[in-house]
Amino acid sequence: MIRLICAAGLAALLVACSTEPMRGIQSAFKGIFESNRGEASLSTGVRQYEAGNYVEASRSLQRALDLGLAAADQVKAHKYLAFIHCISGREQRCRDEFRAALKVDPSFELAANEAGHPIWGPAFRSAKGRK
Repeated sequence: MIRLICAAGLAALLVACSTEPMRGIQSAFKGIFESNRGEASLSTGVRQYEAGNYVEASRSLQRALDLGLAAADQVKAHKYLAFIHCISGREQRCRDEFRAALKVDPSFELAANEAGHPIWGPAFRSAKGRK
């Protein structure tokens, strides 16, 4: 927490400086903070999904992807977006989200209980190219 506060303070000080080397440092710090915001939006989206707030969850998950996430978190965001589309009757968009997850990680698999789901199990298998 102290490191984050120090980094935030340093970033704030660097904002006022406009030399080329300082812009590079600013860019590095910006990436760190955006990544943290992406992770926070992902967590929020998962909580919203689990609470059944699918519209809000969808917005938070997409925001997380837009802000930038590590590969494993991108897969997770796409998986939850796929689930939301599947439950909402948007099968093509569901498969598209699964394909996006598989593009990030071709070895991605659903957990056993997820793979057996009557709605998104078949959609995932279709996206993966299995029957």
